[in-house]
Amino acid sequence: MERNVNVGIIGCGGIAEGKHLPAIKNTPSVSAVAFCDFDGSRAAKVAREYGAENAKAFTDYKELLKEPDIEAVHILTPNKYHSEMTVAALEAGKHVICEKPMAINTAEAQLMVDAQKRTGKILMVAYQNRMRPDAQYLKKACEAGDLGEIYFAKAHAIRRRAVPTWGVFTNEELQGGGPLIDIGTHALDLTLWMMNNYKPRMVVGSVFKKLGKQTQTGNAWGDWDTQSFNVEDSAFGFVVMENGATVILESSWALNTLEIGEAKTTLCGTKAGADMRDGLRFNSAVHGKLTITKPQLSSDGVDFFDGKTEEPGDLEVRVFYDAIRKGRPLVVEPEQALCVTKILEAIYESSKIGKPVYFD
Repeated sequence: MERNVNVGIIGCGGIAEGKHLPAIKNTPSVSAVAFCDFDGSRAAKVAREYGAENAKAFTDYKELLKEPDIEAVHILTPNKYHSEMTVAALEAGKHVICEKPMAINTAEAQLMVDAQKRTGKILMVAYQNRMRPDAQYLKKACEAGDLGEIYFAKAHAIRRRAVPTWGVFTNEELQGGGPLIDIGTHALDLTLWMMNNYKPRMVVGSVFKKLGKQTQTGNAWGDWDTQSFNVEDSAFGFVVMENGATVILESSWALNTLEIGEAKTTLCGTKAGADMRDGLRFNSAVHGKLTITKPQLSSDGVDFFDGKTEEPGDLEVRVFYDAIRKGRPLVVEPEQALCVTKILEAIYESSKIGKPVYFD
C-alpha cells in the first residue's frame, strides 16, 4: 500500500466536480480532507459528497493552508487567483497542482515559478491533454525524430458556437480573457511540447470581439448573456521562435466556420508531418510516393475488451501524486507553462498596440 496523501481543494466549482475530484477518487491512497470556496455552502456540499470522513469546509483559503496534515492542494479557482493562491500554498509547505492557465499574465506566472524554486515544493499546471493516447504517441514520434526538424505548426482551438454560459468564463477581470486563455492555452501547450521549443522571439496577435453581443446564436449551451460577455470571442497569434520555427495559434468560442477542432496540433517537419484533424495522422513521402498513415491507438477487437484507456484527468492526477510519493518526473514543468502564458499575454498585447511584441 502506498502512503496516504491528504489533500485540500481550493475552488469547488465545475472543474473540481467534473475532473479533479473524480480523478482523486480513482487514485489510491489520496484523501480530500478540506474544501474551500468563496461560497461556503458549496464548499460544505462538495465536502459531504467527495470528502473523507470529517472533511472540513472553509471560505478562506488561508485558513485551509494552516491545516498541518494537508500535504498537497488543488487550485481550481478563476484564473485571477491562481498566482496568489499557488504562491501562498507553496510557501505554506504544500505541493500544488493548479488548473490551466498558469496565471493571467507573465509577471504572476513568474511569481509562481520563483516560489516553487524557493520552496522546493512540486508545482504542476493542469494541461491534461498531454495525457491523451494520441498526444502520448505523437510525443514519442517527435522524440524519436520521426518528423525531423519541426519548423512550422498550428495550434487549433476552434469552436463554431460553444461559449460557456456558466461560471465566470466571460468575465475578463476574473479570467483574464476568453477563448485564447481558456482553450487556446491547451492547443498552444500541446504544440510547444511536441516541438520541445520554449524560446519565442516575436508574436503578432489579432483579438476580436465581433459576435459577443449577438442573440439567437445557436450556442451549444443556449444564448449567452450579452451584458456580461466582455471577453473576446476569437483570437489568433503568429509566433516566431528564436530558431525561426513558426506557430500559428487559432482560438474561438464563436466563429462562422466549419473547420472546428479543439486541443489539437498540426506539425510540419523535414521528414514528415502529423495532424489530429481525423484522428492522429502522419504524412510523408516513401519510395517516391506520398503516404498517409494512422496508428491504431485502441486495443479493441476483442469481445470482452473495448480497449478503453484511463481518462487524461486521472492520469494527470496520478502523475502529480507519483511525483510527491515517488519522486517521479512531472509531465508539465512550471517553466513550460510560464512560456505558454508569456505567449498568450503577448498575443493580447500585440492586438492592443497594433504591433509585434518582441521578447528579450
